[in-house]
Amino acid sequence: MKFAAVLLSVAALIQPASAQEPAGAAQAASAVAATWLAMADEGKYADSWTQGASKFRAAVSQEQWIDALRSVRTPLGAVKSRRLASSQYTRSIPGAPDGHYVVLQYQTEFDARSGIETVIPMREADGSWKVSGYFIK
Repeated sequence: MKFAAVLLSVAALIQPASAQEPAGAAQAASAVAATWLAMADEGKYADSWTQGASKFRAAVSQEQWIDALRSVRTPLGAVKSRRLASSQYTRSIPGAPDGHYVVLQYQTEFDARSGIETVIPMREADGSWKVSGYFIK
């Protein structure tokens, strides 16, 4: 759980990486995030865990993830609107292994209130992008 908790708590501390962003990284990460967010919006929390990054799944059990997401998302109600506010490629996130990450922040309006959702896809060893962290502020 440490890896996921760190990802969720340090999004604001991420510094841009000195390495160049791989071609298509932001687009691929954004597409994965959109699909993943749709699962969360539909209450498919188990599916969102299954589709998460391997390091995320190793750090958080499916049951822990379902409970955490349910406790955070249910009180907010349905998503009324969501707009991508920022996208940042980085090679490192404090407390997480070095890799390829895209930190996506969305301005989201829920039934109950608005907030900033942060979704952090990472590139897996096979080259695919998977969500490794999620945070609502």
